[in-house]
Amino acid sequence: MLRVAVVGATGYAGAELVRILTGHPAVKLTAITSRQYAGVRFDHVFPSMAGHVDLVCEDLSIENLCDRADLFFLSVPHKIPMEIVPGLISKGKKVIDLSADFRFRDSETYEAYYQPHSSKNLLEKAVYGLSEIYHDKIKGADLIGNPGCYPTSVLLPLIPLLKEGFLEAESIIADSKSGVSGAGRSLALTSHFCEVNESFKAYKVAAHRHNPEIEEVISRETGSTTLITFVPHLVPMTRGMLTTIYARLKADISSEDITKSLLSFYSGRPFIRLCDDIRLPDTKHVTGTNYCDIGFRIDKRTRCLILISAIDNLVKGAAGQAVQNMNIMFGYEETAGLKSVPYPL
Repeated sequence: MLRVAVVGATGYAGAELVRILTGHPAVKLTAITSRQYAGVRFDHVFPSMAGHVDLVCEDLSIENLCDRADLFFLSVPHKIPMEIVPGLISKGKKVIDLSADFRFRDSETYEAYYQPHSSKNLLEKAVYGLSEIYHDKIKGADLIGNPGCYPTSVLLPLIPLLKEGFLEAESIIADSKSGVSGAGRSLALTSHFCEVNESFKAYKVAAHRHNPEIEEVISRETGSTTLITFVPHLVPMTRGMLTTIYARLKADISSEDITKSLLSFYSGRPFIRLCDDIRLPDTKHVTGTNYCDIGFRIDKRTRCLILISAIDNLVKGAAGQAVQNMNIMFGYEETAGLKSVPYPL
């Protein structure tokens, strides 16, 4: 059994990791940490886990944890991972980091949007954990920078079509909507019930930290610098993410071309579902799962492709993709621990 520790287990993504890993057939969850709940049983923090997880949350101490786990999931705020990852890697541990600290190859881009990076030497070693795109690199990785939720929802539908040369890259606009859990579990006025209920708003317009993450990956995949317009919105629901992408098609690209490209690119990829002509992606259909549903329509009047994706921001957008990356790294079945059947309602 693979021994696994979750650092930052009582945030929303961390708790989702604990939930998924508890049901994984090849994993033993050996340690969980929480600064706020150190000394408290996990099922006292999340009563739904009673009878499933009896671990007690601990303070973060790499010295105390290192001999008890082979793989570390880091679900803590930016800056903390860059401080502890070097020590874990030097001791031969594998790490999947859910913060942004190891998502970027370019340290200057990271520092422009976050803070100074103290472990720049590891950025080249880290693999961007977009599972369906970088599967082969993930297999041999020791350090994974798990993608953000918005980038996952934007990049998965876009990359196959950009690689085919179907789109005018400079025309891309991504309009994304997220449930409130994407803001994390820490208290903030903007995520209080009275502030969010009966409200629908854009936020961090032209200033969201996921914008440069998306652009770095797209530019790497297309081989040229590509900038996109990205606008995130907050929706008064707990979880779920819907992204609508608008892009001008190059001449003579048909619906059949788009369908063929997506089906071919994602052939054999168990968590990508292409919607048919009858329905379009809906967050309700992916809740609690690691699926990314993709659908599209073409506005023939304007030659505009309208590309839509739906994910659960806490699963495919965070913890589920992290576990998928673990499965790839250790040679497990890619769907292990992630086979939950979607809710009909």
